[in-house]
Amino acid sequence: MTNTVLTPPVAPKVADERVGSKSTIAKLLGRPEIGALVGAIALFAFFAVVAPVFLQPASFATVLYGSSTIGIMAVGVSLLMIGGEFDLSTGVAVISSALTASLFSWYFSTNVWIGVILALAVSLAVGFINGWILVKTKLPSFIVTLATFLMLTGLNLGLTRAIGGSVSTPSIAKMDGFDSAKALFASTVDIGGVDVKITVFIWIALVAVASWILLRTRVGNWIFAVGGDDTAARAVGVPVVRTKIGLFMGVGFCGWILGMHNLFAFDTVQSGEGIGNEFLYIIAAVIGGCLLTGGYGSAVGGAIGAFIFGMANKGIVYAEWNPDWFKFFLGLMLLLATIVNLVVKRRAETK
Repeated sequence: MTNTVLTPPVAPKVADERVGSKSTIAKLLGRPEIGALVGAIALFAFFAVVAPVFLQPASFATVLYGSSTIGIMAVGVSLLMIGGEFDLSTGVAVISSALTASLFSWYFSTNVWIGVILALAVSLAVGFINGWILVKTKLPSFIVTLATFLMLTGLNLGLTRAIGGSVSTPSIAKMDGFDSAKALFASTVDIGGVDVKITVFIWIALVAVASWILLRTRVGNWIFAVGGDDTAARAVGVPVVRTKIGLFMGVGFCGWILGMHNLFAFDTVQSGEGIGNEFLYIIAAVIGGCLLTGGYGSAVGGAIGAFIFGMANKGIVYAEWNPDWFKFFLGLMLLLATIVNLVVKRRAETK
């Protein structure tokens, strides 16, 4: 008689989803800017075919310049939207910054750099006030920043008329410090015989810094957390108040840079400008993959959205189309980009 040893059945191995890895395609589809990137490539190819002048170095430098004037602000706006808020005062805040530097320098006959520094303080203060009111009152950012938009619009016009007697500021081109400030904010860089505006390089630098903050720092984690659910973020120790105020101040900083460019590129400022530009910055961020609900997006996506705007704006001109159609084209891009971003995000979440 032989003894038989019974061995227990071996349970089949079940993959633990907690340690599973996504495919490369799923990871790419999960990136918020992938939809905008596909759209940018398609738009670039389209205008390259219908308007060959689009590919000329000088023309492309113009496209980049137009993109940078939207993209600089889109960096701050993208981070703010990832944090779950948005700012309707950005367009006029840019002009407020330029007016501050110009009027202070002219009225007090000081070196323009003093006006530049004061304008930075004012821009950061506007951002701080927006953020502080938001977190203290719990009002929607729509209401808070709409009120700021209206107040800044009135201040821009009223103070400019009261101080300078006109809706535009006096020229400061001959004042001390103007040339050095222009070199920093509004100069051109020769690259292979093509003049490229310095704002393009400032824009790229801001995108790089913002991406590093989002992806490599604790502050970036805080931004995503407060955008996803600020109550849950507060429960795990995220400084929600400081994060949101800091995001609004970041928008103010970007507005200061763009305001200084406007001032030193043209040496005078129209106090009624900037109205409506806030929507362009938000559109660039949304096209780039930022969701209005917060907690999702990237600085790179906002940059691609601004680039799409620049290509569409100048491409229509190079193709010799009626520019009246630009706003329709912009709205169509916004709608399609939003739909594509949602579809891509959902497909990535199911893989």
